[in-house]
Amino acid sequence: MTDSVLSNTPFGASAGDRLKPMKLQPLRALNAIRRLLADKDDTVQVFEIMLAMNGRSTAKAYRRLISTKSGGQLAYDRVEIADLLSDDALVDGFAPGTVGAAYRRFVRAEGLSAEGLAVESRKAKGAAPDVRHPIAWFGRRIRDTHDLWHILTGYHRDGLGELCLVGFSYAQTGSLGWAVIALGGVLQGFKLGHGRAVARAVWQAYRHGRRAAWLPGEDFAAVLKEPLEAARARLNIAPPTLYDVIPAELRDDGGAMPAMAG
Repeated sequence: MTDSVLSNTPFGASAGDRLKPMKLQPLRALNAIRRLLADKDDTVQVFEIMLAMNGRSTAKAYRRLISTKSGGQLAYDRVEIADLLSDDALVDGFAPGTVGAAYRRFVRAEGLSAEGLAVESRKAKGAAPDVRHPIAWFGRRIRDTHDLWHILTGYHRDGLGELCLVGFSYAQTGSLGWAVIALGGVLQGFKLGHGRAVARAVWQAYRHGRRAAWLPGEDFAAVLKEPLEAARARLNIAPPTLYDVIPAELRDDGGAMPAMAG
């Protein structure tokens, strides 16, 4: 494998066929967060930050997945979430009120596609998200469930909604990339005069992520068929009350995150 391929897994340069853990690249992350704050529509910088700061977190999360019978089954089957969500017949068939129906309404109203984030992720320097490796598959699983996490958490695609989902994602995955983005977004919120409200909403999202069930270990083929409110209750995902009280017109001004392309 080449170093460029390994850079999008939790591995760095290899010695022969042996893989070494990916090193943190804080300077790369700092440059990327500066570019993101300057242009919040530059989604590629999100993936630059994640590549720079994922470190061992993806490998650690994969080990957590396969430490259970249900997670081991998911890893053995290795269903590609993007393929699942690209099946129009499947998506059209979800019953009203289900997670899948909410997802269908969400992506079609926003003009999104399951492949959209994958396309953006490939633009990051040295990225090779399609590498055939179990942990790379797990990374794709996190990436491709992003819009489903929007549905389950109740955070919309405005700047603050994305920033809150970043806080929730940090709690769920432990990836420092999410922490860097959350901190940058909150600081930008203070700069724009909405810092206290932004910080409180993001902190609540983080706490909700800590208390919720571990979403990377869920069978999303089954989750899509569940009634939305029942799924939220089962997964212990609390309502985003501090986000909801912020007027919609301030949610894009208050957060630095882009609406993730899809």
